[in-house]
Amino acid sequence: MTIAVEKVLYTARATAHGGRDGKVATDDGKLDVLVVPSAEMGGSGNGTNPEQLFAAGYAACFHSALKLVARKARQDSDGSTVTAQVGIGPINGGAGYGLEVVLEVSLPGIDDRAAAEELVAKAHEVCPYSNATRGNIKVDLKVA
Repeated sequence: MTIAVEKVLYTARATAHGGRDGKVATDDGKLDVLVVPSAEMGGSGNGTNPEQLFAAGYAACFHSALKLVARKARQDSDGSTVTAQVGIGPINGGAGYGLEVVLEVSLPGIDDRAAAEELVAKAHEVCPYSNATRGNIKVDLKVA
């Protein structure tokens, strides 16, 4: 199922030069980084990589969604954190590569684990990254 945006509120634009071994920059100049394959994938690891950039974006976006649903549910999200782990590996017998994600959420202000898990599940329904990846890649939700 394709999700259609009703009204675009903002569009980010980034241009890559050199793919996984080059640089990527946004058109406004706020992000301008060297992109280098990780040491585990045969590169020098002396820069960032697309998986780290994706993890950073997903963690930030999911955390905002979590804070939104916590506020609506009148639950305490103070001190909460979201850590995204983005893994890359071969798929289809090595014919290509795929991603998988683990989102580890800490909600120290909520003692009831079931309530924390419910907030995380609701955030997963709201988060744009979750909506974009749903049904496409494995995303595991973990409450720390």
